[in-house]
Amino acid sequence: MLFAAIVILCGAVLSGFVLQRDDVADPAPLAQYAASVEQGRYLALIGNCASCHTAPGGKPYAGGVEFQTPFGTLYSTNITADVETGIGSWSFTDFYHAMKRGIRPDGVHLYPAFPYPAYARLTDADIASLYLYINTVAPQNVQARPNALHFPYSIRPLLYAWKALFHDTAVYEPDATRSASWNRGAYLTQGLGHCGACHTPRNFLGAEIQDLALTGGVYLDRVKTGKFRAWSGVNLTPHHTGLAQWTEDDIAAYLQSGQSRHAVVHGPMNEVVMNSTRHLSDVDAGAMAAYLKGIPSQQQGDVAAADPSTLDAGEIVYTVHCGSCHLPTGLGDEVLGVALAGSAIVQAANPSSLLNVILYGPHLPAPPFVVNRTQMKMFGKRLSDEDIASVATYVRASFGNTAGPVTPEQVYAQR
Repeated sequence: MLFAAIVILCGAVLSGFVLQRDDVADPAPLAQYAASVEQGRYLALIGNCASCHTAPGGKPYAGGVEFQTPFGTLYSTNITADVETGIGSWSFTDFYHAMKRGIRPDGVHLYPAFPYPAYARLTDADIASLYLYINTVAPQNVQARPNALHFPYSIRPLLYAWKALFHDTAVYEPDATRSASWNRGAYLTQGLGHCGACHTPRNFLGAEIQDLALTGGVYLDRVKTGKFRAWSGVNLTPHHTGLAQWTEDDIAAYLQSGQSRHAVVHGPMNEVVMNSTRHLSDVDAGAMAAYLKGIPSQQQGDVAAADPSTLDAGEIVYTVHCGSCHLPTGLGDEVLGVALAGSAIVQAANPSSLLNVILYGPHLPAPPFVVNRTQMKMFGKRLSDEDIASVATYVRASFGNTAGPVTPEQVYAQR
């Protein structure tokens, strides 16, 4: 895999130098845009800038958040108006090209952990508003921590080739066959919200596979022990393994409150709701919901059949440990346990998030949300890897669910 990455990146780097020419023109002068600090503040919330650029216990937007990736460790940068360690010396044109092209003022290419492939979809006016707002953030003199990427991913010039292969700098173009609300939802979901970063699978070079957009992704984040483990972003298409049972109102309610009839926010999505989507206006939350219900229904690949003996063992574990709250039917209880039937988390192509919930219990939302549900227990110390694999396999193949089996090795990897 590493050799293939080197061959592809090095083989494409010459075309990268050619294709990554200045095909994005400089923006118009800032004063020509109908931009405002207040609009920028709203956009920064919807773009969830704080979650990635504010370390636990750190100053707002001063960076230092750790990101574990298959390519090594990255740390977010300081984006306050500090001149020495932040972006206080950046002009609007500098900021614009970082958002559109992923390039710093000194010409250094930014790693796409900063989701400029999504932000490139933004209008120039929205980028201008973001620039105005960021320049009001209190300067913090905090030096960025050095990244620790594996070779050859530590060689930034190779990003020329990556961008030539995978980065589209075009602004979002509305679909004339769709409603204004659907187009607004597409703009927010594909661009500022960068939902695909967690909910779209990636190829071995870390680029989103657009043919499977929003069918579910895998990323690394912390579990309750503080360790980094895999999490699975669910299928957001209206497939029966995704949001088929959700109405537009359900989706909007989940984005704004962290809960709906079908699910309660948990894990890393807590941070997304707390720092970002709860601030959505009713119109924008409804627009994103309309978009997600209006995209094609699909799932990833074929589903393997579970071994009957594993299902039998899983049913026993479920009856003893799960059925009293989630009910024998898997339909759940309004207070004791969410429905497992039709659950996007249960049926995710990768079972990591389901396993994390079983092992560590869900992270229920912090205030200001009130969740009228019983806190699920942690079963990581109560059940063996084999027991957890069997019960996870059982719920993924029961109650009308159609997801593949889980192995004890997958459970062990999440501990």
